[in-house]
Amino acid sequence: MRPRLALLALMPPLLLASLAHAGETDCWFENGAIVAPAAIGVMAGDYVIDLSAPRTLLHNTKAQMEGILEPEVIASVQVAGLKTPTVSVKVANLDARGAGFVTPIAGVIGMDVLAGHSIEIDFAHCRLRIDRPWRAKRQVVFPVSVIEGVPTLAASVSDGPHAFYGAFAIDTASKAMTRLSIRDAGVTGKLDPNARHKAPARLRALSIGGVLAENVPASLADDLPEGVNGTLGTGLWARYRVRLDAQARTLSVAP
Repeated sequence: MRPRLALLALMPPLLLASLAHAGETDCWFENGAIVAPAAIGVMAGDYVIDLSAPRTLLHNTKAQMEGILEPEVIASVQVAGLKTPTVSVKVANLDARGAGFVTPIAGVIGMDVLAGHSIEIDFAHCRLRIDRPWRAKRQVVFPVSVIEGVPTLAASVSDGPHAFYGAFAIDTASKAMTRLSIRDAGVTGKLDPNARHKAPARLRALSIGGVLAENVPASLADDLPEGVNGTLGTGLWARYRVRLDAQARTLSVAP
């Protein structure tokens, strides 16, 4: 039986831009999330780009402004020069996901739109590139496994007395270096799994590809598919360029 890890709580204007050119756009790195201009149907706005989200979501307030009252909408999605065929987009209350942003978040672009494409995020210059050539003099390449539509990496986490090894989603929309599924974490103190812009807890260590990080900013997740044990958030990726290659099923990380 896998041990439950204990998290020790230490409680203490985005404007729509024009696409730069096909396959690339400016983005914003704010609140631990990558945000880019996109559109669901005619509903353009600032959308969170979340590689750990299996589905694309539309904020219910954005939908209501367009007279949409149904729980789902069928529409094409446009982001960074990519225009998809119509997909089923869930309408949801995203107030928690939008907490802390200067301007409202219109929705979340997930893997149902991005699957099958190579996705590069340059955190330092905040550029989002889709299906663009990848150039890196130095890089580390990790194998990717897809679980319920979510790309994951193998990693291990420890709170000191206990450790486990599992599948962690590549999370580009959460401030914590890791979020643990509530299925696997025991909690000391109050942690809100919806507060992705915060990392109020610590884990003793995180290991991925033989690289060890200690005193890791952490939080909880309650929205992960069965088989996904947690996420690896922007606290881990923010110093790098990362490229998810959907065909090769690899994640490349470069300075």
